[in-house]
Amino acid sequence: MTSLGTSTALATRDDERIAAALAGIAPQMWFTTDSFGTRAVFVWPDEPMLLADVCAMFESFGLRLAAHSRLETASETGQAHEFDFGILTVSAPVLDLIADAIAASAAGRWRIDQYARLVATAGIGWRDALLVRAACRFLEQTKLGLSQAYVIESLVRNPDFVRAIIALFHARLDPATAPSDDSAARSAVATLVEQAATLDEDRIRRALAAFVLSVLRTNWFQTDAAGRPKSYASFKIDSAQLTARDAVVPYREIFVHSDIVEGVHLRSGAVARGGLRWSDRADDYRTEVLGLMKTQSVKNAPIVPMGAKGAFVLRSADTSAADGYRIFIQGLLDVTDNIVDGSVVHPRDTVCRDGDDAYLVVAADKGTAKFSDLANSIAAEYNFWLGDGFASGGSAGYDHKAMGITARGAWLSVRRHFAESGRNVDTDDFTVVGIGGMSGDVFGNGMLLSRKINLVGAFDHRHIFLDPNPDAEVSFGERMRLFALPTSSWGDYDATKISSGGGVFSRSAKSIVLTDEVRTRLGITASQCSPDELIRALLRAPVDLLWNGGIGTYIRAATESDIDAQDPANDRVRVSAAELRCGVIGEGGNLGLTQQARVDYALGGGRINADFIDNAAGVATSDLEVNLKIALDTGVRSGAFTKASRNRLLEGVSDDVARRVLDDSSNQILAISLAAAQANYLLERHIRLIGNLTAEGGIDPTVEGLPSKAELKKRAESGRGLTRPEIAILLAQSKNLVSQELLASTVPDDELFADRLTAYFPTPVAEAAPDLIAAHPLRREIVATAIADEQLNRVGPGTIFRMQERLGVSTAQVALAYAAVRGILDLDAVWLDCLQREVDEGQRAQALLEIRELVEHLTSWLLRSRRDNATPQVSIEQFAGSVRKLIELTRSA
Repeated sequence: MTSLGTSTALATRDDERIAAALAGIAPQMWFTTDSFGTRAVFVWPDEPMLLADVCAMFESFGLRLAAHSRLETASETGQAHEFDFGILTVSAPVLDLIADAIAASAAGRWRIDQYARLVATAGIGWRDALLVRAACRFLEQTKLGLSQAYVIESLVRNPDFVRAIIALFHARLDPATAPSDDSAARSAVATLVEQAATLDEDRIRRALAAFVLSVLRTNWFQTDAAGRPKSYASFKIDSAQLTARDAVVPYREIFVHSDIVEGVHLRSGAVARGGLRWSDRADDYRTEVLGLMKTQSVKNAPIVPMGAKGAFVLRSADTSAADGYRIFIQGLLDVTDNIVDGSVVHPRDTVCRDGDDAYLVVAADKGTAKFSDLANSIAAEYNFWLGDGFASGGSAGYDHKAMGITARGAWLSVRRHFAESGRNVDTDDFTVVGIGGMSGDVFGNGMLLSRKINLVGAFDHRHIFLDPNPDAEVSFGERMRLFALPTSSWGDYDATKISSGGGVFSRSAKSIVLTDEVRTRLGITASQCSPDELIRALLRAPVDLLWNGGIGTYIRAATESDIDAQDPANDRVRVSAAELRCGVIGEGGNLGLTQQARVDYALGGGRINADFIDNAAGVATSDLEVNLKIALDTGVRSGAFTKASRNRLLEGVSDDVARRVLDDSSNQILAISLAAAQANYLLERHIRLIGNLTAEGGIDPTVEGLPSKAELKKRAESGRGLTRPEIAILLAQSKNLVSQELLASTVPDDELFADRLTAYFPTPVAEAAPDLIAAHPLRREIVATAIADEQLNRVGPGTIFRMQERLGVSTAQVALAYAAVRGILDLDAVWLDCLQREVDEGQRAQALLEIRELVEHLTSWLLRSRRDNATPQVSIEQFAGSVRKLIELTRSA
């Protein structure tokens, strides 16, 4: 190409500027315009960009190159180039904006893409274009249903709207001007929304306007240590204000966006916790997290925080997972309050359009198992009040894999399912198909919890393992060896320990030959099949137990499509619940089945609870760890403890923590069994409870996987009640609602329940730090949760609401009356005695149901007859002696 003509005066000024730019360290670019047209001079102090890349960059701004030439300079390392565009209609101010944007890109401050066109068409700066990109990327995750290219074309055609939406963002959230009256900016945007010419334009404009209006906080105006805007943006969002909403609507979410990483953190309540995962679903990671958050919300019912979940994806192949995680964590902390000397402190340079919000706790998840210390180090950089309680686990926390806590909790469900069918997992051999590998926490620990396991097959993302007729003791030893071998796979399994006809096969194999032994074990006739077909055969195998310790949704209902499972990676291997031939399913992993698949499997006679029940012990352990650290770290700051003595105390109570968590899980599983035993009798009570949870708890029965009115009518006519997975939902959501109603009352402050706070903590901690526990910032939440958890486990879901309907009393009044009955009967001792008796599970269940009926009757009697507002303690003192004498007489008769 050849250069167009230029004036001598311009050339002279360029020479001086070029010389200065070559002496610098960053590339520089500027435009000049004269009668010959517009040209750009680009100076690189070192190696220049490829010409093709420069041309593509200019075209991103709508500029097409007419000619190019290299300019002569005295530099030995740098280069200067001239790019001519001919006659342009672009104004000088816009050219300056483009030059700034290109310079910022050359300096690595942003990545030029299609959104760069907005710099030229709307006359906005590159950071404003970046802001629009962030908003549109978020909307893409909310299922707006329009491609990014389509959205950009709409915005390019409507520069007035682009400028108006940016002005609204600044009016609401720029700390230099806000809080100010943003009514004019709102009105301008609303007018332009109404002026949209097409339905799609209207959707785009409404979605962007709703995004800006939903943002409660942002780090957009915060700066880094060098005083420059941060290289990533985070937005705290009131999800209910968005126009594109899913069936599950978070309480709050934080969206983090940058050129190299992007992610979202969703919460179902103000005090919420859950894991952060490295997602491989770049196009729909928010959908992935919504499902996980929903599960976490019911899983967290027995603990203080509500459910939360987060995920990030990498947008650059040059970025490590740890670096992406760091940016994601920073983005979350940037818009989260801190607590300093007991007072809430808002983030600097941030407009907060919400109340105080300092509770942010995260946990490890898929791809982030080793990142807890990293997360806590970042929290330390922010001087975040939770310290290393910010991310549970880590070097000074509880190692879930070493404790085996999640698998042990899920195994309680397996144990009960077998016990209720007259089998003992410790003494009776049973066959298993598994999802996962021995190096994994949940799968590996789970497959070592009984020496009677006959693992006939398993699969993970790498291999398929087949052992059609295993020797239980030999295979147990080999599994133990693999579990102890770091990063082991099924490929490391000793082939000599596999029974005849078995083997280990790669999932990338073209086909797999099936032996007679394998065909017999799996109940199939094919002589060979693909790896995907073999996995489906394993899932459908006639075994005693299907143990899910992996990642993915492998089972849907027959009435659902693979789209309903929301896990495209496993569409090829998924089966329907109607095809299952296993007797029991243990859900150590999350989302192995859709909720409807669980219900269908249970209706077909299968024994199953739900993932949020089976694997709840892990999250309960993390929550107890965080609450221990909150209490003890206050002592560290005051000098009552050193960090070392705190850590020794935490380590010393690890077994106590595990015991408490497993006891709580066992009680919850038992509560489901007791309700399931009377499911037909309790159906009408459960139907009314669904209505109450819908009206007062804000649940959507369809989203929760609860039966429709038509289905409930069919169940009533056929004499069938709710299934265990459905009862699990009612139990968890009832706990959530009752906890919130108790928090809104004075019950957590009543001296009658003071022991609940102390009892929550391991005895050595309670004795070492009584004052710190009494001053715990979550003491009311801990007490309310403990009351709700115990009461609902004992009386079952629906009983409290039944008393409210029949007697016109509040949840708080029921809790006080139940506390009186608990004391009068010495209920803890009576309940424990029943659990420890050597009887079969049917007899045990009947005895517990009789106790439950007595508790319900006495609680109702107190509520009806004690209208004088007598305190529970007065009732206990009045009746306990006589009742206990009567109990002793009955026992001795």
